[in-house]
Amino acid sequence: MKFLVGKSDAAMGVFVVAGEQARLVANAGDDLMGLIRAGAMAADFDALPGPDVPVAEITPMLPVAAPGKIICLGLNYVDHIKEGGYEIPEYPALFMRSRNSIMPAGAPMVRPSCSEKLDYEVELMLIVGKGGRHISEEAALDHVFGYTVFNDGSVRDYQRKTHQWTPGKNFDDTGAIGPFVVTPDELPEGATGLKIESRVGDEILQSATTSDMMWSVAKTIATISEYTTLEPGDLIAMGTPPGVGHAKTPPRWLRPGEVVEVEIEKIGICASPIVDEAETYAGAAE
Repeated sequence: MKFLVGKSDAAMGVFVVAGEQARLVANAGDDLMGLIRAGAMAADFDALPGPDVPVAEITPMLPVAAPGKIICLGLNYVDHIKEGGYEIPEYPALFMRSRNSIMPAGAPMVRPSCSEKLDYEVELMLIVGKGGRHISEEAALDHVFGYTVFNDGSVRDYQRKTHQWTPGKNFDDTGAIGPFVVTPDELPEGATGLKIESRVGDEILQSATTSDMMWSVAKTIATISEYTTLEPGDLIAMGTPPGVGHAKTPPRWLRPGEVVEVEIEKIGICASPIVDEAETYAGAAE
């Protein structure tokens, strides 16, 4: 099943998507948390009582409006590790993102006024459906509600200021999520073998497959749940493949006026227009 949380002229909430059309799930709430807490899927598209709404007329919202935790893998593709000059780790490089740093697909990604080094990172993201602690790798995939697309926008000079990556990974409005969430039954086990790509226009920036991940979804869930209790609605981002802007010669930073697209096969495209922070705030003040 494919979900889209968003609003149209006629309705707002959780939609089930079939092709270019969507239907609202009645009484599901404003985001996916109602379905996640209920531990149940919505009715199939054909069983929902219309009317149909064109997907193009729905403005995406965050799939989970207020996730309890946003946990990200920093190094999960060998070639990306090498291009960044890091040693291949024996334990995943994990960091946290704040709520202010994320925004829905389609919303502007903001290049901060203090830096021009805004980079892109296409990533598979999972939404936890069933929480737990000390989850075994064998049972881990049963804890996934669905998969979506994430652009881990990174301000590289601030990321490199210290050994901790927190500043560069937490600028406001730099982490785009969505717009679609696809349930595990619609994808290969653990969402492996899916083409993953980022681009600006016809310029392909990254292109790989999720089979290249060092830590699988199941292994990642098991590893994280060793130290923290995962809760329904938590988000886990699975790292990015090679081709990021800071590793190119010359570096390829995102520029205001561009639209960056990140895509994962069978899930969808997350597109974000790039805007300048100073210009955005100046326009809002007028």
